[in-house]
Amino acid sequence: MGKTVVVGVGEFAVSNDPGEVIKTFALGSCVAVIFLHKPTRTVGLIHVALPESSISPDIVRDRPGYFVDTGIPAILKKMAACATPGANLTQGMMVKIAGGANVLDTNNTFNIGKRNVLALKKILWPLGMGPVAEDVGGSISRTVSVSVETGKIALSSPTKGVWEL
Repeated sequence: MGKTVVVGVGEFAVSNDPGEVIKTFALGSCVAVIFLHKPTRTVGLIHVALPESSISPDIVRDRPGYFVDTGIPAILKKMAACATPGANLTQGMMVKIAGGANVLDTNNTFNIGKRNVLALKKILWPLGMGPVAEDVGGSISRTVSVSVETGKIALSSPTKGVWEL
């Protein structure tokens, strides 16, 4: 097995190195967005925590990936830089999402997970990048790993085991 690139909360990683696996841990209300660009074999994964950046411009400066509205443009810009020069990322892009659970907010007071998923879809759909697969909601924490070589996405949870997205 090759190198594992770990993505923390509010971070993202992009790779076209077939020896790498991109992984993020313990998604509760946070959402992992996985971008698979088959023509250039480029993979991106972002771990977003909150839907809107307007609540904290300070965090945006240091970690634009923390928020849906600033993170998606940031990771797409990085993917464009990593992909073959001149590649059209809107052609052949596959998007999958996981997370958005309700782990701690049992009274549904804030609905952060659901709000994150909706915010993501509102940004992705107009770009022609609506998710083709998702494993969202519920009350379980998820860990996500993506093989850059195969594009296979594995999800795991202490209560559910391992499954593919």
